[in-house]
Amino acid sequence: MSVVKRNRRRAKAVERAIAKKLDGRRVGILGQEDVITDLFSIEVKSRKSVAILAWYEQAVKNAKGKIPLLIIHITNKHHSNDLVVMSLKDFEKLINR
Repeated sequence: MSVVKRNRRRAKAVERAIAKKLDGRRVGILGQEDVITDLFSIEVKSRKSVAILAWYEQAVKNAKGKIPLLIIHITNKHHSNDLVVMSLKDFEKLINR
């Protein structure tokens, strides 16, 4: 099996798992959202590592019993466009899953 096919198969499996965890539906059409729920349009990415992981780990270390949250601000952009990163476990707690 080619690397591209293997990666796509892995991506589909991750999309199905996320849809199941959030009571959503996997759409998975290229160029569109991967998973939809009543409230969310979800783009799912599956990678071995991401650069923001170290930043998030710092948020976890400093959380001291609170929910760790990483906010990424892009210089010269409005704060309303900042990105918010949290663990799926904590997200599920917030939405009562």
